[in-house]
Amino acid sequence: MDDKTRFEHPGFLPVNDAMLTRESWKIFQIMAEFVEGFERLARIKPSVSIFGSARTGPEHPWYRLTVDIARALSDAGFSVVSGGGPGIMEAANKGAQEGKSLSIGLNIQLPHEQSSNPYQDIGLNFRHFFSRKVMFVKYAAAYVVMPGGFGTLDELAEILTLVQTGKTRRIPIILVHAPFWQGLVDWLRDTLVPEGTIDAADLDLFRILDTPDAVIEAIFDHYEQRGFEPSEEETRIMLDL
Repeated sequence: MDDKTRFEHPGFLPVNDAMLTRESWKIFQIMAEFVEGFERLARIKPSVSIFGSARTGPEHPWYRLTVDIARALSDAGFSVVSGGGPGIMEAANKGAQEGKSLSIGLNIQLPHEQSSNPYQDIGLNFRHFFSRKVMFVKYAAAYVVMPGGFGTLDELAEILTLVQTGKTRRIPIILVHAPFWQGLVDWLRDTLVPEGTIDAADLDLFRILDTPDAVIEAIFDHYEQRGFEPSEEETRIMLDL
């Protein structure tokens, strides 16, 4: 079947040539996002990625808690990476700037809700969620997940899947504020494990903690015997992230 016949087949929709060209050239925009991200973030190690709701205002206890956690991480020598927007993301960048280490924001262009916060030493802008997600994982020594909505759950599911499947190295994944997360954990344990969709051991991929000191201690405990740099084997695996 030649190209003309193939694209006139009833199973194929007609393609506007200009749109097809635009889609094909989109790959260069995607490549540019990856290249800039790799070049600007490769030197920030060790770093910790913090996630949480964009809708949490400065008056909320979760905002203040995030500031305290981020400042503690920054003072401990970790660059702090957030989504660069308002809410918990802003709190993470604010706390990082109050500390000794870098504050990084990975901003995403959205029709609503996302606007860059002013507390970023390094700010990158992304059009595509998938390239932004890679940057969150690529150089992270730990994930700290504050209360949030669909976006936060998406990032949590992403890192759990990557670690579970061996596509990235095992890092501390810390859920903060037990009252918020306990219902989800109960569902994972009482529904997914019995149904066989995850293993009981998968529940050990994350921890629930409540204070800045506990978060810092958990991260240092994880790396006490091995150091923060990926091993040679982990580096090889992460090239295919």
